[in-house]
Amino acid sequence: MKKSIITTIALTFTILLSANLHAQKFPDLDKSAMDMASFPTDYKDAAKIAKVTYSRPMLKGRNIDELAPVGKVWRTGANEATEITLYTDMNLGQTKIKAGTYTLYTIPEKDSYTVIINKDLNVWGAYFYKQENDVARLSVPVTEATESLEAFSMVFTKADNGIVLNMGWDKMRLAVPFTE
Repeated sequence: MKKSIITTIALTFTILLSANLHAQKFPDLDKSAMDMASFPTDYKDAAKIAKVTYSRPMLKGRNIDELAPVGKVWRTGANEATEITLYTDMNLGQTKIKAGTYTLYTIPEKDSYTVIINKDLNVWGAYFYKQENDVARLSVPVTEATESLEAFSMVFTKADNGIVLNMGWDKMRLAVPFTE
């Protein structure tokens, strides 16, 4: 009887220890780390106007055209499609966008990018992009910077009549205006 109790306790302990060891294994770090930008940028300011969540692909000696091909819908980052949350109604060009969370796609061209706000969410890449779910589109001219950025980056800045979502990668710069 005593032996049976000791065996049961030992077996239970072994199973619990084994399950605990497996639960503590973590995957390797993602090569395209997830990032987030919001406006206002001060983390102490809870009255946000917008937030964008995206993964940051790296050039690693490659050309942007290899990673975001000209003329093709791009997820505007890496991994999952980029998501933008507007906490207040905003305009992209002449199109009013209601407050909410959307997917942010782009179509790179030689001198401009078509910026797309789409109502689909939780989408991997641009593989399942559906144009019929677009909420707004705007062609935005590309400018060229003197400084190169290794990692794709986004940041919001204040504008007279709203905010600007700035995107940069290599020497490409894009300023997407959202107006009130």
